Amino acid sequence: MNKIKKGDIVKIITGKDKGSEGKVLDVADGKVLVEGCNMVSKHQKANQSNPKGGIVKVEAPIDASNVMLVYKGKTTRVGFQLDGKKKVRVAKATGDVID
Repeated sequence: MNKIKKGDIVKIITGKDKGSEGKVLDVADGKVLVEGCNMVSKHQKANQSNPKGGIVKVEAPIDASNVMLVYKGKTTRVGFQLDGKKKVRVAKATGDVID
């Protein structure tokens, strides 16, 4: 079970986008794709959706260790707890169950 999930709001804690917040678009192999953060230029060939091609800006993955979950407006570390027979994420700062 991952500490960061698709749809979470996260804050970037290191790197060129330090301090910026965004929604997680994708999580894979310990990396996260954050909306509007870590933008890189990509040269793209012409195709049906982009007939001219050219240079486009796209989000690049960030290591999950470089982001923190934002819960109720504050950044927090994430822990796990058993709720009956179900494993749930818990905000370390407040002890609240996240989902």
